[in-house]
Amino acid sequence: MLQNQYNFDANAVTVTQVVANLGAITGGTIIGYSSQIFGRRFSIIFICIVGGALLYPYTFTSTEKIAAPAFFEQFCVQGAWGVIPIHLLELSPGSFRTFVVGTSYQLGNLVSSASSTIEATIGQRFPLPPKGKTKRYQYGKVMCIFMGAVYAYVIVMTLIGPENKNKRFEVEYDDDMDEVVGGHEAVERAIHRGVGRYSPDVTEHGVKANGTDVV
Repeated sequence: MLQNQYNFDANAVTVTQVVANLGAITGGTIIGYSSQIFGRRFSIIFICIVGGALLYPYTFTSTEKIAAPAFFEQFCVQGAWGVIPIHLLELSPGSFRTFVVGTSYQLGNLVSSASSTIEATIGQRFPLPPKGKTKRYQYGKVMCIFMGAVYAYVIVMTLIGPENKNKRFEVEYDDDMDEVVGGHEAVERAIHRGVGRYSPDVTEHGVKANGTDVV
């Protein structure tokens, strides 16, 4: 878009990309921290709405001033997508936690692999005069449509789902582990045995320095 539609040179493209990535880093940090206060669902939905409102300046600014909306748009993108992993972790049962999050992201990558084809197909409906022998399209409009659809999808899916903020991930809070080992008391005993076994005053034979057996 920057080179073919707005005729940016290589330096201007680099500066814009760097500023956008700085926005992504900042957004992921700030919104991730804020989600601890305001909740996962609220943070994701709110920042997606803000990102949607910024799509017009982000995709239709044709000068180097696009660096400013690029910063804030990527702030919103990474702000939302940075919270989604911990939101999925908190919603997942302990025995399937990593499977759910890892598989969800890989399935997302699988679906998004078609995005370039989809964007190219949409772009053909909005042609621009060719640049020499190079065909051009209104890439900004295509990006606006595509990102708007993604934001809307994330908002709807987050809105209809539950929230389990501040879920404890330690083994003593894992209901699945309780069921496997025979109840919460069994988990507590196992934890205490493990703590005692590796405490500083335990020898390699499981005996304290004063001779008391802890195993």
